[in-house]
Amino acid sequence: MLGEFIHQASLYHCCTTLLLAALITRLLYNKYGHGINSIPGPTLASFTNLWRFFLVTRRRPELKHIELHQKYGSVIRIGPNVVSISDPNAVKIIYAINAGFVKSDFYTVQKPIAKDGTPLEGLFSTTDEKYHAKLRRAISSAYSMSTLVQFEPLMDSTTAKFLEQLSERYADRHGADGVCDLGAWLQYYAFDVIGELTFSRRLGFVDQGADIDGIIRSLEKLLNYFASVGQMPMLHSYLLLNPLRIWLSRLGLFNLSSPVVAFARKCMADRLDQKAQHLAMTEQNEQIGSRDFLSRFADAGRKDPGFMTRDRILTMTTTNMFAGSDTTAITLRAIFYYLLKNPACMQCLMEELDHEEQAGRFSSDDGLLLWNEVRDLPYLGAVIKEALRCHPPAGLALERVTPPGGVCINGYFLTGGTIVGCSPWTLHLNESIFGKFPDQFKPERWLEASDARKVEMQNTLFSFGAGSRTCIGKHISLLEMHKLVPAVLRRFEISFTNPETSWTLHNAWFVKQTGFSVRLKTRKGTVA
Repeated sequence: MLGEFIHQASLYHCCTTLLLAALITRLLYNKYGHGINSIPGPTLASFTNLWRFFLVTRRRPELKHIELHQKYGSVIRIGPNVVSISDPNAVKIIYAINAGFVKSDFYTVQKPIAKDGTPLEGLFSTTDEKYHAKLRRAISSAYSMSTLVQFEPLMDSTTAKFLEQLSERYADRHGADGVCDLGAWLQYYAFDVIGELTFSRRLGFVDQGADIDGIIRSLEKLLNYFASVGQMPMLHSYLLLNPLRIWLSRLGLFNLSSPVVAFARKCMADRLDQKAQHLAMTEQNEQIGSRDFLSRFADAGRKDPGFMTRDRILTMTTTNMFAGSDTTAITLRAIFYYLLKNPACMQCLMEELDHEEQAGRFSSDDGLLLWNEVRDLPYLGAVIKEALRCHPPAGLALERVTPPGGVCINGYFLTGGTIVGCSPWTLHLNESIFGKFPDQFKPERWLEASDARKVEMQNTLFSFGAGSRTCIGKHISLLEMHKLVPAVLRRFEISFTNPETSWTLHNAWFVKQTGFSVRLKTRKGTVA
């Protein structure tokens, strides 16, 4: 009996020793086996991705990234095989077209999931560059600014409702009744605009002043998941893509899709003739939706039904909703917040708008403005660019994988397969590009710089990414900003409920702001 006990204890000791040896071997390989040990950074980060996983779960990783770049320089190691770069010159290498840098598995975590649990390839999340190029060619014309201007009536419909709701619910009210959570309402607006542009139908956020079907909350949960699990993508197979969850989903006992997908499916069912295999639309519906994205995706489906399938159209419409709502809302919040925090900037913008109005260059006095009336306003454009610079929506590096032959960046050779990326939060603080006090909101920097410096600043502005993977919805976002900001400011005088307080930031891939409450006063002479 004693011998058996000794044998079991010895076996346990042997297994423990082997496991410990395997762990140590793995940690040593993580640190020394990727050829980037000479790159400075936190020691723990070089041994395990758990360092960046827990950093992201604390929801302010961009602050740590800024701190580390200030301490170590433009190239830092933030994972066993992950490098962050803050030098703008690196953007031209990493994100150049046909440079061989593909998206990392951080993006595979973000792929939409079909009912049967199959990940769907989307324009944003795919890591296949050939597939991305083919899909982008099929639908890119729908996102050009010349096409989007045709969407103005759809956007104006939501803008008019937005202004009406703010006026009726909050304007000129006192006490608690007059407190408007402008941050929440801008999210409602952005969601309904992209719904209108995609399906010619608002989701109802602005009409009801509430989170419809928990869509915003579900998006927040997804973004929390993407940000954290994206640091250790191997976890995805054990969590969202857990075989048990997929099996239950196929049995109808578990729903892997989101409310946005359900909304998109319903809109597609209402609009597309399901009996026609080439996704033909009825004559009546063609007229109803001739200007929206769904109709244009359906056009692409008719031209190439083998490629632009119904599932692919669904993926594109839901990507529109997810990517086109949160990011635009974040920048709209930043614009109004920084204007309120910098009264001199607000005054300059109001003087520009009032001057244009007095000169008779605005065709409407109800607050709604046309794109061709606002696109060239210099101070408005500077305010938008500066808000995008000071508070870019993406709060993590846009990861890429170095090509097989490796690459030399800023004096460091990165072997093939190294994950590398730039974060707009570190790039946008480059004083040599953006001038003095890059941490301050100064729209004038975009107006007073030399022409050469302006080009350099514009090329370094990384809020929409760069290269072939530049955000395809960039023009939608810019159109919304240029139209909504002057529309709101012409209708209302805005002030903080408490000028001493600041908003709260939460970085879950996108850096969302909360705690942005204001009071609204109807401007004199405004026609409501």
